[in-house]
Amino acid sequence: MGNHSNPPNILLIMSDEHAPMYSGTYGNSLVQTPNMNRLAEEGVTFDNAYCNSPLCCPSRMSFMTGRYIHNIGVWDNASPLASDQPTWAHLLGAKGYDVVLAGKQHFCGLDQLHGFHQQLARDLHAEVWTRNGVPVGVPDWERGTPVAKRPWDGLQQAGPGTTLEIQVDDLVEEKAVAYLWEAKDSDKPWVLNVSFIAPHFPLVVPSRFWDLYPLDQVDLPEMPTNHLETQHPVHQRMRQMFGCIEFPEELILRARAGYYGLVTYLDEKIGRLLEVLQETDQYQNTLVIYCSDHGEMNGEHGMWRKSSFYEASVRVPLQISWPGQLPAGKRVEHVVSLVDLVSTIAEITETEGDIKLDGSSLLPLMQGAKSEWKDCAFSEYCAHGVARPTAMFRRGRYKLHYSLGESPQLYDLNQDPNEFRDLAQDTNYSSVTQGLQEQLLSDWDPVKIEQQVRQSQKERRLIERSYQYMKI
Repeated sequence: MGNHSNPPNILLIMSDEHAPMYSGTYGNSLVQTPNMNRLAEEGVTFDNAYCNSPLCCPSRMSFMTGRYIHNIGVWDNASPLASDQPTWAHLLGAKGYDVVLAGKQHFCGLDQLHGFHQQLARDLHAEVWTRNGVPVGVPDWERGTPVAKRPWDGLQQAGPGTTLEIQVDDLVEEKAVAYLWEAKDSDKPWVLNVSFIAPHFPLVVPSRFWDLYPLDQVDLPEMPTNHLETQHPVHQRMRQMFGCIEFPEELILRARAGYYGLVTYLDEKIGRLLEVLQETDQYQNTLVIYCSDHGEMNGEHGMWRKSSFYEASVRVPLQISWPGQLPAGKRVEHVVSLVDLVSTIAEITETEGDIKLDGSSLLPLMQGAKSEWKDCAFSEYCAHGVARPTAMFRRGRYKLHYSLGESPQLYDLNQDPNEFRDLAQDTNYSSVTQGLQEQLLSDWDPVKIEQQVRQSQKERRLIERSYQYMKI
């Protein structure tokens, strides 16, 4: 694929915590996303794309390496990626690309580049989760899932205004725009990974975006009667540990308005980057990718933040455009995940085979080639909010949630897109449940992983403690 004399530039825009169902592009009539809509018109949009772990650091390290988290040992937000683990940044750097990061990639620990040649802006979340170069906040499965001492304060904060996060995202945009203007005169192909914090909480957004979503027009999460009481224990424990009480309606509306405002704020930044590509005559030869590291529960199922395998937490937007090379206005229904995106980048840049990848290239799907697609996605979660390994496997219309030592959950997403009706105990579906669970467990050993996670937590907590006594 590709033309050796003219390899494409790559603009890879990543957001944080954007669940696709909260965008006009993915069918939401309330949330305004004109620039994501534009990407949908000019390229390919994946309707069923998943992250490979619904938490910032593990998801991003999986995305950087094209490998599942159990293959790289990055379990949680305080798990550094080994510096000798190759990433797509190394891959493309070795191909002669200028590989540059602007913003968040959540590298925790001393290595803040992992193959990027430079960081143009600032990775606020890497700063927050690191002290003296040591990752902090290691989960402790020995303690189980303790109930939060107070309700989560994310809803209380929601409103118009600005935050350090907004200032950092504005800086990221400014630096990325400056780079694109400089790059237009370069004879070297470039990869620019522009990574924004939005729409991640705090749910505070400049007033011109807040004002787009008057509270009397904001929707409430759908919640069947007695749903929370009958919810699977793994979700009930997570709600309690994260302090997700049954919040007052007014707070829920404010939080959702803040989230919607942040999505539109992010969308405007995507639009600015696309404009600059056109202003600098680089648009035709640039592969543009938009995705997020995971979603946001946004009050659905009584939950906020991420960390679960419900759709709003584990599904992500994925849009790819490349004028003249990929079809315009195409939607792909097949199930895919972010490791597949990394394999796609490797195929387009003719670097596949140089490192081990867990995904499959999406090019045949995008180009409409009549090929067999696996139509499945795997995601795993081994961090705070659970105390044993959990995973998800989706194949076609069916999705299995797995939690070690507990009953699985099965959902038919065609019939029940919001996952209210667990079919795992329904004998009519026992062969589906069993088939998905066998496929999930064929390459993933939760008992062995549990031992690895606990050992890793113990060692990292020891390192963290040792630094508490340093005279800084």
